[in-house]
Amino acid sequence: MNKNVKKLLGKRFISGSWGELWWDGEKILEVSKFEAKVTAEREDVNQGGTLDVDSKLVGLKGEGSFTIKKVYSRTLKKLVESWKQGIDPRSKLITKLHDPDSFGAERVVLNNVWFIDGTIMNFESKKLIEEELKFGFTPSDVEFQELIA
Repeated sequence: MNKNVKKLLGKRFISGSWGELWWDGEKILEVSKFEAKVTAEREDVNQGGTLDVDSKLVGLKGEGSFTIKKVYSRTLKKLVESWKQGIDPRSKLITKLHDPDSFGAERVVLNNVWFIDGTIMNFESKKLIEEELKFGFTPSDVEFQELIA
């Protein structure tokens, strides 16, 4: 964070419209939403002589999802066909967020990504079709290639 900045102009706030996604090297042009997060798994710690309940970090869990406007049958091909054969495919997701009015860009690589579900078919009359793909990943395999200072 630039400590010399006294006021932020509205144009400096980052718009998600500039977000990009690559799935195993293929740019996913039809992505409309993306989220990846790490959750700290904790266990309560109690100590004698006090009523305090403290906490101990015991694990990290990575999970997320992205939504695409349906153009291809990518999900069926990449996931469901592999699962039917007993294969658990692992992927690499690369995300980039670079609003030209912002102070910089973020680029994050998620390695060892596995998918939790795959939509076989969905539709609604007079609506564009969207698919949400939920995934997990190992937090130790996350790479921060670019961050906004």
